[in-house]
Amino acid sequence: MTNENSFVPSLTLDPAADAAATAAAIAEEAAAVEQERLENIPVERLELEKLSPAEQAAVKEFSEKIDIQNTEQVMNYGSAAQKNITEFSDAALKTVRTKDLGQVGDQLGNLVVELQGLNFDAEEKKGFLGLFKKSAQSIAALKAQYDKAEVNVDKIVEALEKHELTLMKDISMMDKMYERNHEYMKELTMYIIAGRLKIQQLREVELPKLQEHARETNLPEDAQAANDFANLIGRFEKKIHDLELTRMISVQMSPQIRMVQNNDTLMAEKIHSSIVNTIPLWKNQMVMALSLYHSEQAMKAQREVTNVTNNLLIKNAEALHQGSVSVAEESERGIVDLETLKKTNQELIATLDEVRQIQDNGRARRAAAEEELGRIEGELKQKLLEMKG
Repeated sequence: MTNENSFVPSLTLDPAADAAATAAAIAEEAAAVEQERLENIPVERLELEKLSPAEQAAVKEFSEKIDIQNTEQVMNYGSAAQKNITEFSDAALKTVRTKDLGQVGDQLGNLVVELQGLNFDAEEKKGFLGLFKKSAQSIAALKAQYDKAEVNVDKIVEALEKHELTLMKDISMMDKMYERNHEYMKELTMYIIAGRLKIQQLREVELPKLQEHARETNLPEDAQAANDFANLIGRFEKKIHDLELTRMISVQMSPQIRMVQNNDTLMAEKIHSSIVNTIPLWKNQMVMALSLYHSEQAMKAQREVTNVTNNLLIKNAEALHQGSVSVAEESERGIVDLETLKKTNQELIATLDEVRQIQDNGRARRAAAEEELGRIEGELKQKLLEMKG
């Protein structure tokens, strides 16, 4: 007796077509998932109610002073804030471009080389004594080697301390940049909300008055005045949209500033850890090795301690190696920021092009509609004149 619920394989004579259909289905499903994700993302809106009472009062008062018939005022509307954002973005980008942390990585690498130069062979059963199994390797040779390495390490530490100080200053500067960017973003937000309030008042109150007056007088100059006023509103709307794009640059700048600041903090922590932990440990272990070597009465203890010392030095060298790799990776993150800025710039340009195309299409449709309305009105008047009663 056969099992009715058993799996029945799908047979095909055209596997390529089936594979293409499967790929298309997968792509369609992925697109649906992405669309659902985008729809679930909350839309951030600039609303007057989100401002403080004092800011709301200032915005309302400022909105009343806006005169869209003043061409110079419209052209310069919010331009000071836009200029601040532009200059601020250039300064931040310059900071990322000129931040060369490769030298820090090189110095940390040199530090590793110096420490590894005195790293003892972990496979040597005799610990530190393995350094002297040849007659040429004496305690004097070890001291000379240590003294030379110590001079080099001290130079590296001095340079790293300077880099640490510079990084700490940069971290503090990033805090100020973050605050200043927030101030610029708040200023742009208030310009945008004030402009929107003015546009709403113009479209709902002023423009209907002019249109109604033109219908009452039926004079072409009044109709032209209403149309000119509508065009002024449209140009002012475009100005507000430009401010919105500038504000988005400021919005994106905040996490970018924090990301660069985090990179600097990580680098400073690595440097500080090397200075206060690795170097003293290395020196202490060397002093211990030399002292134990001179103490023949503690030969057995020397072997045990030096074995532990070797393990510590090896682990420390491995940690320095990993730290150097991490520092190098972090120092390259500034390049990723540039690519992000390029991508953002391309998206903004594409947005501007699409908005311009939409506005051009809208103007073309309105022009066609106006011409058609004129023709309809002429036909109606002609027909009325033909009526003989």
